[in-house]
Amino acid sequence: MSARSTAGPGRRRGSPSVWELVLFAGLCLHKGCGTPRIPPVVTGYARIVNGEEAVPGSWPWQVSLQDRTGWHYCGGSLISSTWVVTAAHCGVGNTDRVVLGEHDRNSNAEQIQSLAVSRVFTHPNWNSNTINNDISLIKLATPAVLDSTASPVCLANPGESYDDGRICVTSGWGKTRYNALTTPSKLQQTALPVISNTQCKTYWGNNISDVMVCAGAAGSSSCMGDSGGPLVCQNNGAWTLVGIVSWGSSSCSTSTPAVYARVTELRNWLDQTVAAN
Repeated sequence: MSARSTAGPGRRRGSPSVWELVLFAGLCLHKGCGTPRIPPVVTGYARIVNGEEAVPGSWPWQVSLQDRTGWHYCGGSLISSTWVVTAAHCGVGNTDRVVLGEHDRNSNAEQIQSLAVSRVFTHPNWNSNTINNDISLIKLATPAVLDSTASPVCLANPGESYDDGRICVTSGWGKTRYNALTTPSKLQQTALPVISNTQCKTYWGNNISDVMVCAGAAGSSSCMGDSGGPLVCQNNGAWTLVGIVSWGSSSCSTSTPAVYARVTELRNWLDQTVAAN
């Protein structure tokens, strides 16, 4: 779309070594979620558009959603051994595969898990015009084996606030330039500041609703192919899913914030859906 793209924020290579943020998994306070056995290291603003390659295995909840041909079309996040959360606009089908433990999509040497989809639950108030409630849950046909490269992320709780400028991280295999013909084979990451919805509306106006959270406009962004993937922040030492890559600039502008589905506002639906199924 010319004004907005539901492909997620893009990544780009920005100023090297503007700052360096080395992030280690802290004490697990969340029943084992959000604590990678392989610590992530995020260095400056590189490319997702302007991110950098992730440490292999350091985002163990990151999934690649692939069609039956093996084509990657969206990301997602493992939230338990049997559930994955992604964006509604990804349009996950029952014949698609959920791939865990992948870093380099061109490698045949990685010990990945390619799991079948049992059911897909999309938020009943998902609106493809306003892009509100851009969330789907995937129930896996068989449970994932939780190990060093596949483990769940924590979920932000209702009422928690992350609009304080804190630095969070998004990851995915999306384009590193909006006009790139291909997507990177290796998982990319970038650090982004979360901004308030009031500030975000100075860019996007009334397109921003309470079920969205914005991050970026600081030299990097998510982009097409990152959709459905995670925006995670550290909370009490554990990585917590705060946003789901939803939409942003059609050119993956790194000076414009990308928009994510706000997990704190969607958590109640998520919990009810999991409990009922």
